[in-house]
Amino acid sequence: MPLNRLQKIISESGLLSRRKADLIIKQGRVTLNGRQAVLGEKADPSSDKILVDGRDLPKKLNHKVFLLNKPYGVISSCEDNHGRKTILSFIPSHLRLGIHPVGRLDFDSRGAILLTNNGELTLRLTHPKYSHTKTYLVWLSGKPSQSILDNWRRGILLDGKKTLPAKIEFLDNDSRKTLLKVILKEGRNRQIRRIADLIGHPVQDLQRISISNINLNGLQEGKWRELKRKEWSSIIN
Repeated sequence: MPLNRLQKIISESGLLSRRKADLIIKQGRVTLNGRQAVLGEKADPSSDKILVDGRDLPKKLNHKVFLLNKPYGVISSCEDNHGRKTILSFIPSHLRLGIHPVGRLDFDSRGAILLTNNGELTLRLTHPKYSHTKTYLVWLSGKPSQSILDNWRRGILLDGKKTLPAKIEFLDNDSRKTLLKVILKEGRNRQIRRIADLIGHPVQDLQRISISNINLNGLQEGKWRELKRKEWSSIIN
C-alpha cells in the first residue's frame, strides 16, 4: 500500500476531519510506531502502528455523505452547549459514527449542507484553493441598483481583503424586496449577509441550493438523503 500523510490516514478512518487531525498531531496526541508523530509524516496503515490518544484507529469506514436541507434556527455543528438543535440530530444515531458537517450554514440561514465521514471530501469543499462553487437564493430588502450589483460582482472589501468575483443574477422583485441568485467560490463568515448590510440592502431570507455539483433537487426542508458515490466522487478525483 502506498504511503500517505498521517492526517489523511486519520481523516479517512472517519475519526476526525483532516483539519482536526492536523491539530491533534501538533498537540502530540498521535504516535507512529511507538514514538510521537510529526505533522507531515507519511505512513502505511496496513503495516505501521498509529495510535490516537493511545488507541488504535478505527477500521476504515465506508464513506458516507448525507445531504440535509437545513431549516432556519438549526446549528451547523455536532453539538451545542446551549441545547439548541443541531444538524447532526437529523441523522439517525446508528449512522452518525464519524459524521461531521462540511463547512457551515448560519443559524438564520437554510438550505443545503453536507455531513460526511470522508475527510478528503471535507478538505476539498472547505479549503479555498479548490474553489468549489456554492449557490444561494437571496431575498434582499429593497432593490439594489445595477451599479451596486456590479460592484458586488467584482468584489467587496471585507476585513481589509476584497472578496472573489461573484456571479449574481437578478430573478425577481416587488416593491419591498429583491430575489437574487448568488454563486460564490469562497465562504467567509456570514459573507452574503455582511455584504448585503454594507450595500444597504439587508438579507431577508437566504437559502443555499447547491454545493459544487450537489443540488437540493426538491429535497424538502428538514429532510436528508444519503448521496450515491457517483454524486460526490468527482469532487475528490
